[in-house]
This record gives sequence, structure tokens and C-alpha cells, in this order.
Amino acid sequence: MDLRYQRLYVNIDHVATVRQARRGQEPDPVAAALVCERAGADGITAHLREDRRHIQDDDIHRLMAQVTTLLNFECATTDDMLSLAETLRPAQVTLVPERREEITTEGGLDVIRHEAMLRDAIVRLRAAGIRSSLFIDPEREAVDVSLRIGADAVELHTGQYAHAPRDPAPLRALREAAAHGGAIGIAVHAGHGLSIANVGPVAAIPEIEELNIGHAIVGRAIFVGLESAVREIRVMMDDARAADRF
Repeated sequence: MDLRYQRLYVNIDHVATVRQARRGQEPDPVAAALVCERAGADGITAHLREDRRHIQDDDIHRLMAQVTTLLNFECATTDDMLSLAETLRPAQVTLVPERREEITTEGGLDVIRHEAMLRDAIVRLRAAGIRSSLFIDPEREAVDVSLRIGADAVELHTGQYAHAPRDPAPLRALREAAAHGGAIGIAVHAGHGLSIANVGPVAAIPEIEELNIGHAIVGRAIFVGLESAVREIRVMMDDARAADRF
């Protein structure tokens, strides 16, 4: 695998957020996904929350039917969500923590506390031929546990870095967790709060194969259009990889 190229998965949840503000039909997140693909997205990410605050079940079904790249289905580790995944068989399921009262995902899975539950979920996904990823904080032990219970990948939560990009500690944690993941043989992804203003240092981490970016792209699209917003972030990622020494 040529790790000089880093995949971009665009999360289209917040296109649905705008639609759900009026419970109408527009803007359609599936149509947005197709625009993102045309603009160079390597895949599409969508999070079906238990409270259905943005993406709806029908959106996931239509994404499965129309996305021409790959669909990364984000969901909580519940029987209902796993059953839906087993039925639809997206390319990848990323298991994420979920609390009803949170505005957005606030941290990674507690893989130590929920090790048995997550292992059982991964077994179910693997039996259905679905690649699994766990959304975790950038901590060495969390990476180790993820590999031990059979996850194909981890997605490192970049929220702390995004909130304080000038603080060296969050970026150092991401670099160390990614390097450890690469060393032990688990695929490393990253995402949360990344934008054209801060994506460069994370994109430059050589072990990170894939970035999931959504809110910033949708927000930027208001001003420059969705295709341009995707292309802008793609350029920033590619420039950071080209400048890195690996």
C-alpha cells in the first residue's frame, strides 16, 4: 500500500441536519454524497444516530444503493444498528460512542470497559463481510485493545487537537498513537473537527491512511459550493503528505 496517498471520506451528516431543520426533502444528503464523489472523495461517511437527529434510515438505504465509492456507516454498538449493518453490508462500520444529550461525539469509545461487547460486535460484522473500525481516543492502550478484539482499523479522535491546534500535546498524542498502530499492524484513520485551517499536521502523520471530515466541509460549502469545499480539503491533505518526509 502506498501510504503517501491518504483517503478522504466525506461525512454528509450535516447536509441532513439542514434538511431536518424543516423536516423536508432538501437538501438531500444522498445527492450531496454524489457531488462529493465527483469532487474526489474516496468514500462517504454517514452516522445514523439512535435519535435520528440528522441521517434517517432511508438515507442509509439510498446511500447503499447510489454511492459508487465506499460507504462508511457510523453507528452505536446496539443490536438494532448491527442488525441494519448486517442487512445492508456497507464496506465499513465505524462503531462510535453515543449519548443522547451530546451535541456531537465528545470522545472515543471506552474500549477497555466495553471490550466484550465490542468484540461480539466485531465478530458479527466480520461474519457479514464488513470491515470494522473503532472510534477511539489517541491512546496506546486503546489501540492495543482494539487490535486484540479484532478491529480492522481504529479512527483516532482528533477533537482535542482541533480545539487547541497550537498545543503540542494533542498532536503528539495523535502521532504516537498512529505510529503505534502502524507498528502493531492495525489500520489507522482519524477525524473530528478537522478543517482546511488545521488538517495539515494531521494529514502529514504517515501512518494515518484515511481522514473523515464532514462539518467543516458542509460549512465551507455555504460559501464556495460543495465540490470546491471537497477539493480544497483534498489539496490541503495532498500538500501535507507531499511535504512530509516519508
